[in-house]
Amino acid sequence: MNKQILMILKACEFAAEKHRNQRRKDPARTPYINHPLAVARALAEEGGVKDPEILAAAILHDTLEDTQTTLKELQKAFGRRIASMVAEVTDDKTLPKQVRKQRQIDHGPKKSKGAAVIKVADKICNLRDLRQSPPKHWTVERKGQYVEWAREVVNALPIPGHRIRRVFEREYASTGALNSPAASSANLKRRTSSRRGISNG
Repeated sequence: MNKQILMILKACEFAAEKHRNQRRKDPARTPYINHPLAVARALAEEGGVKDPEILAAAILHDTLEDTQTTLKELQKAFGRRIASMVAEVTDDKTLPKQVRKQRQIDHGPKKSKGAAVIKVADKICNLRDLRQSPPKHWTVERKGQYVEWAREVVNALPIPGHRIRRVFEREYASTGALNSPAASSANLKRRTSSRRGISNG
């Protein structure tokens, strides 16, 4: 079998094992591994990314941040380039959340191309999850804040003409519209009308 395919399959197995006890924040609490797989698929299918090391790094992108995986472990298993891309998209969890979020914006221009496209695909998948199955207790305001912050992060990355950026802009437009105060008010009116048996025509 092709070595590149084997490497990607190895990354899938590695990430699945590392994330085996983790769940997403959506109401259904879907397995966490669904997210990195979706990120890699978005890169390949929509972003036109063919570099197998970038795709492997996308599958592994949360292992340093959200599991007990070490950088040396990644380097030994997948090599320095893949480990480096994963490290680039990893937040320092010892810092306060707001500091971490600001650093994603501030450090964006210095990202390698591989890390940058992974970061964009990560935000695309998060916006899709936010639109389709948001965390149970997130208010419209919090969702809107996330959408705008995600765009700031993406805008700071050094890949302005890449296909994956255009995919993000479409998702931003769709998700931003759904989470605006006006949309929230309209949704409330529709739910109220539905309970009263009134058609919105």
